Amino acid sequence: MPPEGRDPEALLRCLRVAAGCNHARARSPPGATPPAAGVTLPDAPQDHPSTRAAKDRHAFRRGIEQFNAGRFFDAHENWEEVWLRSPEPEKTFLQGIIQIAAAFHHYSRGNARGAQSLLQAGLGRLARFPDVYCGIALGALRAAVQEWATALAGGRNPRPENPFPRIELAEND
Repeated sequence: MPPEGRDPEALLRCLRVAAGCNHARARSPPGATPPAAGVTLPDAPQDHPSTRAAKDRHAFRRGIEQFNAGRFFDAHENWEEVWLRSPEPEKTFLQGIIQIAAAFHHYSRGNARGAQSLLQAGLGRLARFPDVYCGIALGALRAAVQEWATALAGGRNPRPENPFPRIELAEND
């Protein structure tokens, strides 16, 4: 059970897919007899908005768990799956955290220059969002990532003084 005062469902509200947006409808082939008046054709099961939204929520949550466990490449992959189907502004938000995850993956593989560049790009995308967004403490994440970006830009190794940032739930106001 989440700690009192936290709303884990707020994390998911920003990733919902609006009902009816861009989902395929079953259609009759050209020349086929159309369905009787008042009969609607069902959504294709794999494309139904509620199915996609549930998959997106699961992928988003799994990405947070992976990010916080230091499995940055896996987090990036899960969030990218969601990002592809998301509308704005969630698309920009997801792209920002994806870039940050990719940056820490690069850092873990010895590419400090690539990490620094991706951290700056991710911070740039997240700059337009408030300190609490989608139920997460985005301001705290940005501050921790900025410390890393500053250290890398100055040619300093941020570790071991600075642990990898974590994505934390925000306190409810």
